[in-house]
Amino acid sequence: MESGFLDSVTGNPYFSAGFGLIGVGAGLAVLRQGMQRGFDLARRNLLVTLEIPSRDKSYPWFLNWISHANVTRRNSQQLAVETSFRQHTNGSITSTFNLVPGPGKHYFKFKGVWLQVERQRDGRLMDLSTGNPFETVTLTTLSRDRSIFQTLLKDAREAALAKETGKTVMYTSWGSEWRPFGLPRKRRLLESVILDRGIAESIMQDVEDFISNEAWYNKRGIPYRRGYLLYGPPGSGKTSFIQALAGHLQYNICILNLSERGLTDDRLNHLLSVAPERSLMLLEDVDAAFAKRKQSDQEGFQSMVTFSGLLNALDGVASSEERIILMTTNHIELLDQALIRPGRVDMKVYLGDATPHQIRRMFLRFYEGKTDLADDFVAALEGKPPVSTAQLQGHFVTYKADPWAAVKCVSQLFHNSLGSPAQPVTHA
Repeated sequence: MESGFLDSVTGNPYFSAGFGLIGVGAGLAVLRQGMQRGFDLARRNLLVTLEIPSRDKSYPWFLNWISHANVTRRNSQQLAVETSFRQHTNGSITSTFNLVPGPGKHYFKFKGVWLQVERQRDGRLMDLSTGNPFETVTLTTLSRDRSIFQTLLKDAREAALAKETGKTVMYTSWGSEWRPFGLPRKRRLLESVILDRGIAESIMQDVEDFISNEAWYNKRGIPYRRGYLLYGPPGSGKTSFIQALAGHLQYNICILNLSERGLTDDRLNHLLSVAPERSLMLLEDVDAAFAKRKQSDQEGFQSMVTFSGLLNALDGVASSEERIILMTTNHIELLDQALIRPGRVDMKVYLGDATPHQIRRMFLRFYEGKTDLADDFVAALEGKPPVSTAQLQGHFVTYKADPWAAVKCVSQLFHNSLGSPAQPVTHA
């Protein structure tokens, strides 16, 4: 009876079909699992992956490199734009645009090896200092030679540094870090900024003496930092000289705006502590920082730097060393004496309106060899209201091809914003 029951069950076509389906399903599951394990094994043994997080220094280097490198790429239609934006105190706006690979997968060939680039953006995690989502670039290749990544990153680094060779990089604060602003600028020649007798030389001598005597400071327990204040009327060459000084020293410039929205005492101290090496720290118009804030407190201005916080950042217990700070102001009389005492400001330099020495040197720089005309130009300005070096430069640019006209139309220095334009001048 039992054998008959088994025969009837096994002989049932529906049972046989169901049992066959179960077997097929089980076989497919085993096959799928085997394929998955085989794929994982192959990926571990054949694929090499490199992850570059957005907070790593090489992240912008790589994005910039892949946007400009001469490599074979696919899916290059997926692009993203990175914009550098800055609004100047005079209201003008400067911006630069850089196209980089957008989120998604990209493929390119480098040194005969195909690589996959996947740029991922995590919308759930944000960098609180910048407000941007965290990002990761992942490079994957079939080559087991990991040196391909070292070669690629080296090329990206060299491409980034090549842009800075012989140039000055301007850094601005971005959250809690420093980022290059725009493209590196051609270094300004020190002789292109003409100050009064001995001023440029005395500053240069002091800065170079400071840079070359770190061991002397350390041996005597003196904080290794130096502060300079350049003050005087607008257009006297304060910022221009700082740019030329950075170029001469082969330093970069970190521009810190004390009126920046969201800047706090802690963030200010942190920024001064993590400034890029071989950089001059520039605080422009320090007299206006707190005056503007008082005026705009009623308008909801959000700069939260306190005066005591600034003093502590400059030379407090937690302040950084190996630092050169340059401050500029048009109104030194508005500065608190605590800000410009020795230790915070070690050298105060007045840059005033153009002296006869500066006027003559500037004329000869624009018109080489025109010594007699230079004397005539200086004589023409005697008894006239003072002029700035910025005014002189604008005047010489206007008459860049005609030194006789520059002398003849010297009155235009005082009427360059009103009235009719200068009439053409003829000369022998």
